[in-house]
Amino acid sequence: MSADSSTQRRDALHISSALYPFEGKFLTLANGVKLHYLDEAPDPEAQRPGDTKGAIVMVHGNPTWSFYYRDLVRTLSETHRCIVPDHVGMGLSDKPSDDLYRYTLAQRVDDLDALIRSTVPEGPITLIMHDWGGMIGTAWAVKNADRVVRIVALNTAAFRLPDSKSFPWPLGLTRTPLGALLVRGGNAFSRVASHVCVKRGAMPKEVRHAYTAPYRSWQDRIATLRFVQDIPLREGDDAYRVVFETEKKLHLLADKPMLLAFGLQDFVFDKHFLETWERHFPKAEALRFPDSGHYILEDQRDVLLPRIRSFVG
Repeated sequence: MSADSSTQRRDALHISSALYPFEGKFLTLANGVKLHYLDEAPDPEAQRPGDTKGAIVMVHGNPTWSFYYRDLVRTLSETHRCIVPDHVGMGLSDKPSDDLYRYTLAQRVDDLDALIRSTVPEGPITLIMHDWGGMIGTAWAVKNADRVVRIVALNTAAFRLPDSKSFPWPLGLTRTPLGALLVRGGNAFSRVASHVCVKRGAMPKEVRHAYTAPYRSWQDRIATLRFVQDIPLREGDDAYRVVFETEKKLHLLADKPMLLAFGLQDFVFDKHFLETWERHFPKAEALRFPDSGHYILEDQRDVLLPRIRSFVG
């Protein structure tokens, strides 16, 4: 174990090893920034010769981290290799200042590409994506469509804000000086999300702690703010080109088996986003959960774990 291991970072945040029992790894990016990721796989002795299932890459959004996928990793790693990054500034990854790292969508896509090239340089990839992870993952997917074999999209987007959807006022507030102060000074984005993003009962205290613990200080909260500030609303915004170019190329993924699962009480990625996914991918299977929120894997764990396992299997 290194002097700065995954488990040491987890333990320093007082996150239960029973909830998050993984020994992650690190990929060193430019300027020495360390990106933390999980690499969980079946027992090699259980693998059959010639197994071509490929790897599953799970991409989280804001303000979550690989902890969001913990139960899915335990379920799917029985049969598949699972690669799950913490975006830089999130989870157990480094949280560098702006002068060391560009907190932009384009950089996030480059980071994901670097991770996949390092861990799974060839072979089929299944993508599971949530929140802004859908934009990051799909931007990578349209450039590597020959490697993508199936997609699971959970309350997420891969395109511009639908015309039928107004930009949610809480996100608008976050982009103001007052909102920035609340996010970086009080961890408002992560704390509020841990309450409002579940609808079928409050999170257990230790689960809520694990979601918020990586963001302990002003510096630790840089990414939760930069993610919201980077959402493109108009042409000329920094991330607009990446979103627009990805949206134009979604047809490259039209033949991929796709599972959509949306909690319809999500105040951001709601029915307007789900309907847009369905317009782009009319063959996709869509699961609607009227009583569930943004953290759909928390609200619908018992339904989605076996359903996703069946889908990827």
